[in-house]
Amino acid sequence: MFPFMLDGTMILLLPCIALALYAQAKVRSAYTKYSQIGSAAGITGAEAARRLLRENGIVDVAVEETGGTLSDHYDPRAKVVRLSSDIYRGHHLAGLAIAAHEVGHAVQHAAGYFPLNLRHAFLPVANIGSWAAFPLFFIGFFFVGSPLLVDIGIMLYAGVVAFQVITLPVEFNASSRAMAQLVDGRYLRADEAGDAKKVLNAAAMTYVAATATALMHLVRLLILRGGMSRD
Repeated sequence: MFPFMLDGTMILLLPCIALALYAQAKVRSAYTKYSQIGSAAGITGAEAARRLLRENGIVDVAVEETGGTLSDHYDPRAKVVRLSSDIYRGHHLAGLAIAAHEVGHAVQHAAGYFPLNLRHAFLPVANIGSWAAFPLFFIGFFFVGSPLLVDIGIMLYAGVVAFQVITLPVEFNASSRAMAQLVDGRYLRADEAGDAKKVLNAAAMTYVAATATALMHLVRLLILRGGMSRD
């Protein structure tokens, strides 16, 4: 509840909230539309992922089915591309694009892509900051008047923001790799490439919205901290 306590700085978050809602609507709209359009390649997301991995010389990454909707991800520790059931089993355009995107992350991992490695390095800090930053800040700010707790909260949340910022080039690069692989490998007809890109662009917008929201939260905390100093 802490991030949403009411104060004058809440107004800064309104554009970000609107952007996040728009991004979520956009990605679901794109997925709903293009999951109903079969791809000319006629293969499932799982088949596409396995072929793309082989074509990149990656033989130590598995492809598995996972639960949920749009829960697709690459797990670098287990070396597994996990695809939600509809992507894993579906023969549609959306599934082809999303499966290729997740393979793009596996290719990044195999190539030692620096932003991906940097994101992994920031992950422990981001995990701690995501649950500890706001409680520490607001306990320090509202209840005990402790600048030290406030500053620790801000520093922890700055790690969360850094993780979000680093995520952007990782996700955009994975999508670029996906499109190049799908087009060069002739998985897509010329008239399908634009539609596949729409799916990936819609998904990318959710990361942009998340980053904008995180940055604005940090600005909000800094403004509150500045007011504390003046008091």
